[in-house]
Amino acid sequence: MADAVDGYGTTITFGTSSFSANLLSIDGPGLERAAINSSHMATASSYMTYIPAALADGGTIDIEFEFNGADSPPITGATETVTIDWASTLGSGSWAFSGFMTNYSPSASVGERMTATATIKCTGPKS
Repeated sequence: MADAVDGYGTTITFGTSSFSANLLSIDGPGLERAAINSSHMATASSYMTYIPAALADGGTIDIEFEFNGADSPPITGATETVTIDWASTLGSGSWAFSGFMTNYSPSASVGERMTATATIKCTGPKS
């Protein structure tokens, strides 16, 4: 059984745009691979059968970070190398992949920290 790991110290870096922010949370990428229905009228069992698709979808990454009105998020930028450093007290690991920002949404409330969320679409495998 693996030890629990604290996410403290995890960072995300955008290679071309150099966008950076104080990361509060990160979710994903949610990798996905389609299941292709291979059932036919003479399928032997009472269950549908499937085969795996040849291509997988790299998914998306959702990040939440401190909002700064002077920041310039790469919402209109080209695909760039995005690197996540999963830092922890047990060591660290890095994932790098090509991706681009598809959503950016700042938020402000009286008496609360201003935050923003963004979604990054992964294009291709992580390394």
